[in-house]
Amino acid sequence: MAYITTYPYTNEVLKEYKSMSDEDVEAALDKAGKLYQSWKNKPVDSRKYYLENVADLMLNNCDSLAKTIVKDMGKLYTEAVAEVKLSASIAKYYAENGEKFLAPKPLLTSAGNSWVENNPVGIVMCVEPWNFPYYQLMRVFATNFMAGNPVMVKHASNCPGCALAFEKIIKESGAPEAAYQNLFVSHEQIANIIADKRVQGVALTGSEKAGTHIAAEAGKNLKKSTMELGGNDVMVILDDVDIKKAAKLAAYARLWNAGQVCVSSKRYIVEQRIADKFMTALKAEFAKYQPGDPMDENTTLAPLSSKGAQTNLDQQVKNAVKNGAKIEYGGGIPDMQGDFYNPTILSNISKDNPAYYEEFFGPVAQFYVAKDDADAIRIANDSNYGLGGSIVAKDHERASKMASKIDTGMVFVNGITQVAYPELPFGGIKRSGYGRELGPDGIKSFVNQKLISITK
Repeated sequence: MAYITTYPYTNEVLKEYKSMSDEDVEAALDKAGKLYQSWKNKPVDSRKYYLENVADLMLNNCDSLAKTIVKDMGKLYTEAVAEVKLSASIAKYYAENGEKFLAPKPLLTSAGNSWVENNPVGIVMCVEPWNFPYYQLMRVFATNFMAGNPVMVKHASNCPGCALAFEKIIKESGAPEAAYQNLFVSHEQIANIIADKRVQGVALTGSEKAGTHIAAEAGKNLKKSTMELGGNDVMVILDDVDIKKAAKLAAYARLWNAGQVCVSSKRYIVEQRIADKFMTALKAEFAKYQPGDPMDENTTLAPLSSKGAQTNLDQQVKNAVKNGAKIEYGGGIPDMQGDFYNPTILSNISKDNPAYYEEFFGPVAQFYVAKDDADAIRIANDSNYGLGGSIVAKDHERASKMASKIDTGMVFVNGITQVAYPELPFGGIKRSGYGRELGPDGIKSFVNQKLISITK
């Protein structure tokens, strides 16, 4: 597998990186295995200092880290800066709260003096994506570092610069070298790593296809895994909203990070009474997003991550139209430099159209009209995915009742699906995967919740 930085704004190949040999992988496993043995009986707070350093180093190096994101995958510089700051906040959150979250929990029982401890289990192998190249790493690193599990990561092949920059930050923090190791490895090598007895956990964020493969490898080797996969999230627009404000939120919810977000609002479900007015307002908001140089603060739409991503998205839209969908706004590849795709709104998507159940990973939204609240819930739940979703409404009680009926791991009222708060758990159901990251429970994804009971 080739690890190459190709700048999506210019398609210039900036750097190629050497892949690791099997001997390199074994050396990494050996170092991580030895670190686990030295960590397993040490208190949680012995690692707090280093994670605080990681947070500070990310903030102190924010500009260079953000520019590396831009070069690797084309994110807007302003959004890249926000990602670096978010990643630092996750490190700070677990440094401050890790000991409390992992503290022994006493049990009320007639069996005697009993409690549950949260002990580390071993190396955790992580496979992570390119769309949030530091945030995704920090979600798995900060939790496992505090828990006492060394982390080995195969990052996406198109963001090797970010992979190495993150690893450098961990080293500069003073943490043991094997606490976090970046691996430029092949799919075959990943399978061998998962099979290794020193590895006791597997975490993946990525596509449904990748999740199916990695989950099978983990299951075959009886290794616990967490999977955060694709999404086809809804934004339900109720008929009591301020249409102009709702349209502005809806456009941002779909178009930030060029629409390359698993939890972005990919399906608008608008109640019938306001559907036409909302479509008009939504088109006006989509028209405000302008492609351009990701480093220019005036640019509001980033390029897609690669030429391949651009081609695949364009083909998806063409196939949707071929099967009856209507382009209400946008469509097509703009005549300009960079791997951009025009912000697009599709309507008239029937259930026999492949687009109905597909995830469009780019600035393409689907528009559905619901007769009432019950119909909106029906459409929302008619999906193979179940990651997140949102409801826009003035009546919070009405919206909260609907939120309880939507089959996803997360629902937000009057906001986009949030990733900006480390204290909120993140994860989905159905083909969006399983397990949770972040929040008080995310740190327990790969620990041995060991019962100890002393009989009277």
